[in-house]
Amino acid sequence: MKVTPEKNEKVANMVFASIYPLYWNRLEKNGRTKEEFHQVLEWLTGFNEEKLQSLIEEKVTFRTFFEQAEMTPNAHLIKGVVCGYRIEEIEDEFEVYKKCRQMEKLIDELAKGRKIEKILRS
Repeated sequence: MKVTPEKNEKVANMVFASIYPLYWNRLEKNGRTKEEFHQVLEWLTGFNEEKLQSLIEEKVTFRTFFEQAEMTPNAHLIKGVVCGYRIEEIEDEFEVYKKCRQMEKLIDELAKGRKIEKILRS
């Protein structure tokens, strides 16, 4: 599937705080801890728990969330298909969409029981 500018904008304007509980509920149902969830988010974005909470309270968009993130240099190692989109084929011009799909891929792996060491590409 191809990402469109409209799709990228739609995701970029979504509020992170509205999606965060959905991610967490999925992980909790699959027996994962909030510490594991935050460890994965911190590895990807550089945000510690305090900063994550601040961004949630500020109701930042995904655009702002990823603009403030210090993405891991190993983000390029996150590959695979999420929601029908092959991450490594998402064009660089759709940066927010690509980063969002990378984060979702990590959350998927965590929910499916993959070991943290493998998720963090270490």
